[in-house]
Amino acid sequence: MSDLLGMTAAELAGAYGRGETSPVEATRAALEAIDARDAELNAFVLVDAEGALRSAAESEARWVGGTQRGPADGVPTTVKDLEQARGWPTLRGSWLSGDPTPGRDDSPSVARLREAGAVILGKTTTPEFGWKGVTDSGRFGITRNPWDPALTPGGSSGGSAAAVAAGMGTWSVGTDGGGSVRVPAAFTGTVGFKPTGGLVPAFPPGSNGHLSHRGPIALSVLDAATLLDVLARPDARDWAAGTHPGGSFTDEIEAGVAGLTIGYSPDLGYGRNDPEVEALAAAAVETLAGLGARVREIEPVFADPVAAFQTMWCAGIARTLRPFEPDHLTRVDPALLEYGERGREISAVSYLDAMAVCADLGLKMARFHETYDVLVTPTVPCVAFPAGRNGPTPEQSDVWASWTPYTYPFNMTRQPALSVPCGITRAGLPAGLQIVGPRHRDARVLRVGRAYERHTGWSPVAEASRARATTRGRPS
Repeated sequence: MSDLLGMTAAELAGAYGRGETSPVEATRAALEAIDARDAELNAFVLVDAEGALRSAAESEARWVGGTQRGPADGVPTTVKDLEQARGWPTLRGSWLSGDPTPGRDDSPSVARLREAGAVILGKTTTPEFGWKGVTDSGRFGITRNPWDPALTPGGSSGGSAAAVAAGMGTWSVGTDGGGSVRVPAAFTGTVGFKPTGGLVPAFPPGSNGHLSHRGPIALSVLDAATLLDVLARPDARDWAAGTHPGGSFTDEIEAGVAGLTIGYSPDLGYGRNDPEVEALAAAAVETLAGLGARVREIEPVFADPVAAFQTMWCAGIARTLRPFEPDHLTRVDPALLEYGERGREISAVSYLDAMAVCADLGLKMARFHETYDVLVTPTVPCVAFPAGRNGPTPEQSDVWASWTPYTYPFNMTRQPALSVPCGITRAGLPAGLQIVGPRHRDARVLRVGRAYERHTGWSPVAEASRARATTRGRPS
């Protein structure tokens, strides 16, 4: 069973087709991993073993009968507990979501997963309402990193990333309002993709509106593309959803990077990196050059838009907290409550000013992409830091955007952005490389990530297991 934990969805589908293993065996392996590891990692708020095994048996019958629904059929899957799932409560990491009544409807992402035959194991942890870049909450406690449980997996999709990195499900659906898919992917050595805004339908809509995205966290870029094929199907409940470009996101994924022009920025002109992270990102860019890409280090394209981002983020939190009476808010994360208080002071004019900053950023990046096929940066300037903290340093704890400077700009522009693992520091922790493309060029971004991935042969589950064994051997 343990041999199944490091298999990608593509490898599982191949093995199902050849009769070498089955959806039931893969689901049992994932459930065994949950039993063995989740007491330590705390990545799940709900596990439905009985329902998962029932779905796996139905999938197995389809594979045996030659009626499988595609490459997602029978793949053990998780979803972040901001998504609605029929028969399960949606608690959003908060005591404010006090009603444990099972939901009656699936969100668009969950509905598409069921239609594709995926086996949904359960729901993963989030900070309250997905508000910050690490994953802990007063209701469900601290989620930990499979590479070293003393460290955070990042957030806010930290439960999803921890589950994938530990083999507790092959892939997951996360949400990303400022880096919440990409940051935990970087911290856990997994792949995280924030698609073009609106490509993956959402319902109910998130309070952060323009900033909110949904996307895959997976063991490989190929898996992320395959899962995106499932998630990007239309849903009439999302009036603002975009149009699927047609075809599959895997159609050109093996085309390589020869002839592409890559703009590389180590810091976007305003970030400050851990030297090892910067060196690993630079080495990854050299790898892309060696694979035939034309790589140029670029001058800054825009100034740090953090003030406009914070305006939009705080306003969204104020909207999230608005329905609740003051006496209910006493159990809310104090830092979240402070963000909400800031948000209530934001005027409509200030919000529209922030939206104007988004428009200006989008124009600057559109012009940038007239010359460059993709932009490459580190995903995060640092690696995972101790769990239970809101930031790598006390100075950065109050404003999580202060230590995620390379992710949130591309929520503001709604461009596709991918995080792929780009190596391990001397402390044995993974770092991430971010690849950003023009809007509606998701396939191009995935193609670049896949070229790098194919060259490195990275296996996050195996690497995390080795790192964990090393960590346990260190003196305390």
